[in-house]
Amino acid sequence: MRSTTRRASTAFVALALLATACGDGDGDTEPTDDGTAADGGEAAADLELVNEGTLTVCSDIPYEPFEFEDPDSDIGYSGFDIELIQAIAERADLDVEVTVTGFEALTSGTAMATGQCDVAASAMTITEERAEQIDFSEPYYEALQSLLVMSDSGIASIDDLEGTVVGVQSGTTGEMYAQENVEGAEIRAFENPGDLFVALDSGQIDAVLQDLPVNAERARDTDELEVVEEYDTDENYGFALEQDRADDLLQVINDGLGAVRDDGTYEQLYDKYFATE
Repeated sequence: MRSTTRRASTAFVALALLATACGDGDGDTEPTDDGTAADGGEAAADLELVNEGTLTVCSDIPYEPFEFEDPDSDIGYSGFDIELIQAIAERADLDVEVTVTGFEALTSGTAMATGQCDVAASAMTITEERAEQIDFSEPYYEALQSLLVMSDSGIASIDDLEGTVVGVQSGTTGEMYAQENVEGAEIRAFENPGDLFVALDSGQIDAVLQDLPVNAERARDTDELEVVEEYDTDENYGFALEQDRADDLLQVINDGLGAVRDDGTYEQLYDKYFATE
C-alpha cells in the first residue's frame, strides 16, 4: 500500500502540471478568490441540459472508490468521481443527478446521445478509439492496472496465470491489457464490475485484472485478498460527453476542473479516497 501511495502522489503532481499546461488557452475563465469560475453561472445558463439547472451524470455503479451507492449522500451516491463532478457542477451553479448506466453505453456515447445524461463520470480511460465517438474533458486521474488474487492462491505475478481463469470487466482497458499480456489463461469478461469479486470469492475465477484503486479498495479490509502486481499503462481518466455538443458544457467542466485544483478541493478529495497511512 505504501508503494501505491508514492506512485499515486506522483500521478497527482503529473496531472496537476498537465492541467496547468492545458489551462493556458484563450477560452479559460479566470477563477475568483473563492476558486469558482468568474462566469460559471452565466455560462451554465446557456447549456442545453437534459434537465434545466441540473447536470445529469451517467455512471456504471458500483466501482469503489470512484462511484458507489451511499444512502447518506443527498444524491444517493458518493465516490471520487461523483464528488469531483459535484464540486465542478457547484461552481457552475448546477445541481447533480446520477443515472446508473452500463459501461459500454458510456464509452460508445450512446447514453449521452440518446439524452439519458449530459456527462459520464465513471473512471473512464481516455483512449483514441473512444475519442472517435465521444469528447473527453481534460484528464483528472492517472490510473494503474493491477492483479488481485486470494492470498493463499500461490499466484505472485502475471507470469503465474497459465491454466487459470482471469476475470475482467468487459469493454475496459483492463480487459485489453489482459488480452494482450496474459498467456495461457482463460480471460472471462463480466459486464457488472461487482460480479468480478463475487466470482473471485466463489472460486469461479482465480484473479481479477482491473484498475488498481478498485482492487486495492477491495483488499484493504481483508487478509484473504491481495494485490500482487501493478502495471503502469499510462492511462488517464476523463469525463465524457456527446461528441461535438453545440453548447459549452465541455468548457464549463474543464474550467470547473481547473478551479477545484486551484482551490484545493481536488487534493482534499484525492486524499479522502486514495491516501493511505
